[in-house]
Amino acid sequence: MRFAPTDEQLAFADAVRAPLAAGDWDALAAMDVFADLGLTATEFVGVLEAAGYAAIDEPFSATAFVAGPLLAALGDPRGTDGSRIALAGPGGLTPFGAKADWILHLDAGVARIGAAAGAPASTVDPFLAAAVSTGADVLTHDPALVRPARLRAGLALAAELVGLGRRMLDLTVAYVKQRHQFGAPVGSFQAVKHHLADALLGLEFAAPEVLAAAWALEHDEDAERAVDAAVVLAAEAAHEAGRAAIQCHGAIGYTVEYELHRYVKRAWALESLAETGARLDRIAASLALSEATS
Repeated sequence: MRFAPTDEQLAFADAVRAPLAAGDWDALAAMDVFADLGLTATEFVGVLEAAGYAAIDEPFSATAFVAGPLLAALGDPRGTDGSRIALAGPGGLTPFGAKADWILHLDAGVARIGAAAGAPASTVDPFLAAAVSTGADVLTHDPALVRPARLRAGLALAAELVGLGRRMLDLTVAYVKQRHQFGAPVGSFQAVKHHLADALLGLEFAAPEVLAAAWALEHDEDAERAVDAAVVLAAEAAHEAGRAAIQCHGAIGYTVEYELHRYVKRAWALESLAETGARLDRIAASLALSEATS
């Protein structure tokens, strides 16, 4: 099994970094990112990580990776016409629901879509533009369409969390190189090195699991457990990267106006949507761990 990214996949991810960083939806559409490019889940992981690294303030992953393939399979043009399609989370809480054209719901084996967002919702991330959505029309009950879309949503969440973790780590490494104390860069201190090394280790464990989950999704080999594992590891890695980043920045790390908080708060918001407890329960049940410990 080999699922390491190819040079072409890396080049594609690099090509979209600038419009993702700028939040340029029209530029992304002009690159046919929302068209059916025939990319596999593994090939798209680098793009999803890049979206997390940019903390784009648009429903990019939901539109391009989750709703787009589902709607294309149904012959519905809304996935490729430049519409913004947000994905409802637990209880209808929808990231970017306040700025989306359509909101997709994936629950109870049913895919539904609606145009109306409910009341705006306040979240820890002020750029998330969240809203609560409940009203939607049924798209399909077909498990062959709904299940892959739901798994893609989990995979996108995991990949974005890895990207966010990498961004927080990069910001922190750059900071500790230029911040001096006692006549030396703080990054030269052993305690700082250990914090950042631990954060990097978590991300380096999570990233291959995300690729493995993408491969499992493509080949339908225990995909649900693989995606659950990827989300749990990515959420934990991003959380620890955020903790290390704030601590290694010192006092400025607690300043909400500082750039770091854009990524820390996005990671916190996505982690809260990850439902890691339920995913761990599913993993335990699939491994019969609950019976072994009872």
